[in-house]
Amino acid sequence: MSDTPALGDWIIEQVSDALIYADSAGNIVRWNAAASRLFGYGAAEALGASLDLIIPEHLRAAHWAGFNAAIASGNTRLLGRPTLTRAVGKGGRKLYVEMTFALVKDPAGVAIGSVAMARDATERVEKERAARSAAAPRHGA
Repeated sequence: MSDTPALGDWIIEQVSDALIYADSAGNIVRWNAAASRLFGYGAAEALGASLDLIIPEHLRAAHWAGFNAAIASGNTRLLGRPTLTRAVGKGGRKLYVEMTFALVKDPAGVAIGSVAMARDATERVEKERAARSAAAPRHGA
């Protein structure tokens, strides 16, 4: 099959990780089916919304400082390395997500937005915490 204009859309929609693209103002422009499954919001609810939709309130100031600095400088601090962070889903559901970020630049090299790939790490993090807790010495026993 040749590379059709629709191929990119098919890939974005069918990839197993959540894909979220936000413009330089932090508004959601692309939201795939995996993002809907992970965060609980359908595309109709997410598209056009601020990224605040999935960022816990206590992390928003730090997120926006980093996001705005990356858009302005054209560089990300993580350089594509995955990071574990908190997110919030529909109804306030608290999640741990492993995310990678990249800037999307126009042909002139100007950052026009950011793309993130995310996967749910909640179960893994909770199991690791439970194992550490079980292994911790008990005081006063």
